[in-house]
Amino acid sequence: RPSYPERLYIDFDGFFASAEQYLEPALRGRPVGVLPLDSPHTALIAASRQAKARGVRMGMRRSEAHDICPDIVFRIARHDAYVALHHKIRACLEQHVEVIGARSIDELVARLMVNEAARGRDLGQRIKHSFAETFHPTLSLSLGIAANELLAKIAAEMDKPDGLRVLWPGEELGALEGLELRDIPGISSGMERRLHAAGVRDVRALWALAPKQARQLWGGVQGERFLAALHGHAVEQPGTRRRMFGHGRVLPRDWRSPERVFLCARVLLSKAARRLRREGYLAGALSFSVRPQEGERYTESRQFPAARDDHTFGSILQSLFDEWRGIDPPGRSRSVSVTLHDLTRLADAQGDLFDRPGDGTSDRWSRICDMIDHVQARHGGNSLRLGPPVALPGGYAGGKIAFGRIPHDHDFY
Repeated sequence: RPSYPERLYIDFDGFFASAEQYLEPALRGRPVGVLPLDSPHTALIAASRQAKARGVRMGMRRSEAHDICPDIVFRIARHDAYVALHHKIRACLEQHVEVIGARSIDELVARLMVNEAARGRDLGQRIKHSFAETFHPTLSLSLGIAANELLAKIAAEMDKPDGLRVLWPGEELGALEGLELRDIPGISSGMERRLHAAGVRDVRALWALAPKQARQLWGGVQGERFLAALHGHAVEQPGTRRRMFGHGRVLPRDWRSPERVFLCARVLLSKAARRLRREGYLAGALSFSVRPQEGERYTESRQFPAARDDHTFGSILQSLFDEWRGIDPPGRSRSVSVTLHDLTRLADAQGDLFDRPGDGTSDRWSRICDMIDHVQARHGGNSLRLGPPVALPGGYAGGKIAFGRIPHDHDFY
């Protein structure tokens, strides 16, 4: 159990919307909503502080947001600009603290030394002042300082926006008692129902759980880890292993025909394959999934000898798509996704004893794809490609920001 607050959690307030206000000064002080694509039927993925004050919320349909706030300004998400701004913000923060990781595009965690923790509030104010001078007050940070990452994240969310909260070891229960269970990261609506069924209805009852009870409620050791972290202990999470590369896309109404579903899937697959090669993996299975406008999702997978080239993956996708088209009839589709899984590290791959290097089609295509990746990385995404270009609605095929994943600069080609 740490004797001082070892972690600083940094949460960028309303990042997508405030980033738009920062990048376009005319929007500062105005209600702004950020959309995934230019469609009258889409929903907001972010809302500025001014829009939230008028009742606009993330996930609200565009038309509803306009009815509530007629002067709201809509902007289409610019993922490449947000990633570039994320890196600039991180560089600014690293002048003051040791940033040890990014938990998402708008969340960073830093390690504090004893002398830094002793002046935690002054350090937080200095970071905020430097940040405002480097950028603009329209961009703000909420900071939480506590014994471990979980408590620091909770502290950062207590006084949003532009908050600063320091929790010293021993102060945790008093600070957390006023929170609802759902306010604690890691407790979803389903987990909350399970806790309520077990008689745990507030933070004090959660705090009083025995480790074995937490293990039973969470269905594994993760419950004990969560409870220990809540009590202020230093808990190291086990490392994660990459299990898949995949992309999905919600389709606008004019892209819901089977022919355009395939075009979209092909582009998403090529982006996933490029990420797979960049990180040094091979895949032994591919999944193709389509959600229809009505009815249940269709998902089918195919296994094959481990590969890493677009030609192999494209052939498998074509066969999966043909099977789906054989449905009577496939109908119109709301979304499509492709996933490469059954991964093997390229360095750990074992070849066939009777194969000679360079003889196989897959090997030749792998070298071609490596060459294309190299040329695109050096000269841009349109410098060399296989087949005609396909401009997907909403852009950013393979480069969209997801929870826990910050796209690489090359993903935007």
